Amino acid sequence: MEFGILGPIEARRADGGPFPIGGPQVRALLAVLALDAGRVVGRERLIDDLYGAEPPGDVGHALQSQMSRLRRALRNAVGDREFVESAGAGYRLAVDPDAVDALRFARLAEQGRKALRDRDSGAAMTLLDEALGLWRGPALADVRDAPFAESRAARLDEARLAAEEDRAEAALAVGESQAVVATLSELVAAHPLRERARALLMRAMYSAGRQAEALESFEVGRRLLADELGADPSAELMDAHLAILRADGGSAVSNRRLPTPLTSFVGREDELARLVPLVARARLVTLIGPGGTGKTRLALAAGSRVRGDVCFVELAPLVDGVQAAQAIASALGGRDLSAHSAPGPSDSESQLVAMLADRPLLLILDNCEHVVLDIARLAHRLLVACPSLRILATSREALRVTGETLFPVPQLPMASTDSVLADQLAAPAVRLFADRAAAVRPGFLPDAGTIAVVARICRRLDGLPLAIELAAARLRTLDLPEIDARLTDRFRLLARGDRTAEPRHQTLQAVVAWSWELLDPAEQQLAQDFSVFAGGATTEQARRVCDIDDIDDLLADLTDKSLLDIAAGRYRMLETIREFARTRAIESGEHKKTQRAHAEYFADIAETADPLLRTATQLQHLARLATDHDNLQSALHWSATADPALAARLIAAQAWYWWLTGHSGDGPALANRLLSELSRPGSPVAVDAEQYAVVVAVAARGRDDLSAEVERAAARVAAQEYPMRRPHLIFLLALAGGMLPGEPAELRRLFGADDWSQAFLRLGDGMGLFMSGRVDESEPEFAVALAGFRRIGDRWAIAATLDKLAAVAERRGDRAASLALIDEAIAVNTELGWAADTADLLTRRGDIHLGGVAERDTDAARADYQRAAELSRTHGAIDMYAGALRGLGDIARAEDPAAARNLYRSVLEIPAGGSIAITEAHERARVGLALLGDA
Repeated sequence: MEFGILGPIEARRADGGPFPIGGPQVRALLAVLALDAGRVVGRERLIDDLYGAEPPGDVGHALQSQMSRLRRALRNAVGDREFVESAGAGYRLAVDPDAVDALRFARLAEQGRKALRDRDSGAAMTLLDEALGLWRGPALADVRDAPFAESRAARLDEARLAAEEDRAEAALAVGESQAVVATLSELVAAHPLRERARALLMRAMYSAGRQAEALESFEVGRRLLADELGADPSAELMDAHLAILRADGGSAVSNRRLPTPLTSFVGREDELARLVPLVARARLVTLIGPGGTGKTRLALAAGSRVRGDVCFVELAPLVDGVQAAQAIASALGGRDLSAHSAPGPSDSESQLVAMLADRPLLLILDNCEHVVLDIARLAHRLLVACPSLRILATSREALRVTGETLFPVPQLPMASTDSVLADQLAAPAVRLFADRAAAVRPGFLPDAGTIAVVARICRRLDGLPLAIELAAARLRTLDLPEIDARLTDRFRLLARGDRTAEPRHQTLQAVVAWSWELLDPAEQQLAQDFSVFAGGATTEQARRVCDIDDIDDLLADLTDKSLLDIAAGRYRMLETIREFARTRAIESGEHKKTQRAHAEYFADIAETADPLLRTATQLQHLARLATDHDNLQSALHWSATADPALAARLIAAQAWYWWLTGHSGDGPALANRLLSELSRPGSPVAVDAEQYAVVVAVAARGRDDLSAEVERAAARVAAQEYPMRRPHLIFLLALAGGMLPGEPAELRRLFGADDWSQAFLRLGDGMGLFMSGRVDESEPEFAVALAGFRRIGDRWAIAATLDKLAAVAERRGDRAASLALIDEAIAVNTELGWAADTADLLTRRGDIHLGGVAERDTDAARADYQRAAELSRTHGAIDMYAGALRGLGDIARAEDPAAARNLYRSVLEIPAGGSIAITEAHERARVGLALLGDA
């Protein structure tokens, strides 16, 4: 059980749940006992604390009565255990003092204060955060009228304020000056005469670059002390004032050997806020990440914000790790150790240990990756022998030293493309690009007209700070679209870096090459092979495509060396590294073999998933194909040129996935390219009739000039003697404007015996009857189809059939049944995640709401049209957007004719492009304009 004093008095069970204790006197009694938990409190003191100078006549009986109530309340809460024990002339609360928040607070606050005295600011912050987190409000909040409470509450409140000051001092020591200013400003405003708080606030303001405000705060404090207390400022306040006047801010820094950056620090503020306290707490922190992520810059920024001695050591020039001890000693200003001792690393290290043995220091070791084994061994020795030493390392792989804390430095984040403009402009990658671009093109600032290109450039450069800076520098001679276009050859484009920088940081090529040269031959081979994956890969996928032994270990090695990232079981390679590795693979002559293995593997994946997209497991397989979308697109791009027959397989296997998701990517364009080859007289590429028909159907979407080719493809399918392996092909051909020639009875032989084919056949029969005006006869066909699709679990087919049944119900005037069927179809489509169909159904539902005269629901119709417009616009379904605008025009026609005209004209401005839905929206918009009197 735990007891709360720091706020309203409460008792909590072990599960954290509070329970009622009793009235004010019972709670006051518990508070008195809890503040001395584990110790006996005499009866006389209890009477004084509870009743003061005027106790009741029978005070002994009154005390006993309250004690009985308290015991009963505690016993009822937890069972038979007795928490209040009688002991001689008093009573004792038999619990560990840590079970009382006020006593635990006192212990933690004292430990935090001791850590602060020992200059362990990180530990102090952790302890004080825990201590202050125990407070729930003013101490003894609901028993302050009790005689004992005022003085005890005042002592607790004072202890809380002191702890807040200690916490602020610890935070200031690790460089969190901005946060300290905010915290202490509130504290000083509430307690303007607290001189320690004001002195800390002045130091924090100075550290945050607000010297004038710091001096003004001193003057305010000095006047208050004189006016209210008739006193002069304390020595602590005067010292802070004098330190600011001397421009040293009270800093404890005495030896800062840090390079001074020549450009502003942009984009890593969040990482810096987490890193500075971590460096103060942990003895070895390693910043890891691929080249160009800005590890060095982040380490320098962190070093500039911590208190105490800081020394920066650049390890990149070292040829051998045995030189590390001498490099560190030289950076510290020491003598050449090798000149005063026998040769050998152990002697140099021993002397370095002597230099650092009792010296509090943060040692920044930059670029450890090429000497990582020697640095790891040296760091371990120094940390063991030098208790006041802390190390901040930067490396492309971990040092793997006991106690090491890894701090991954990720790529700079981007806002999503559908975020508001302010969020896109505030994204760290965009801010860095803008800052560096303004240096070479004064006045440059991304805006609504350029943010899309800037964001695309940053995204294509993987959010790598160095690459972004190099790209921004090219604005001196190139425009944004030119930079974007030339990123296909990024290493040539970004080959003009700082001439004074380390060679490995002068160009993007050099950054990646530095990491590449640190790989052994087997790691380089896997990196080359892995570059074939456009969207990352699982271990199994890499094993199937890359013909390499020990691939599991090699994947782990490349991840450790920041050549690969891993998340959710998938390895990914940054596009910049991937392009470098792919170039090496092409040069080696092995890339074609790996590319073919990749394309064939993903063709198998797509062909396996295709029939399952029409089953109850379709969501699972849609997600699988979405995960591998980039790989599938890459395989299609390669095979469209290298192996047209394989490209036809990939298109045929993905066409239904593209239809269900709307994510066809470059599929239609590549299908058109492939169609030119397949339809060429004498073409050696052989594909079956169905594959050819799918290619034609995909290529013909949005094109009117392929109608003859669609008809020829449909005729080839109709002529085959065996059932279709792809029964959904009929639907795809219909979308492209083609139908299978022949009598329906004759064509039935093309449908297989499987449940989906049979259900789709009944759906087709129903549509034929419905379109010919035999609505009543169509309903049984639709019902049988729906039952079949429900058994199979194909959500798309279920929703499509529900839509047809809704049309039947609407045609016979059953508005309620029609709405119910469309509601179910919308729910199924929402689960499927298909925005286009959902938008279409919402427009249909809006039409039904608006159609009836007696039952018209204009508000419901408007909500449906607006939601349909929002969905279709967001997902690029322009055909459905036209229908939604038309519906909004129909509503406005009765309310605001001018707005209706604008909406109808907006519909007519949308090009039909062969879309039946847009053509219908055009026709209905013209009817609406005619009803408004417009020709």
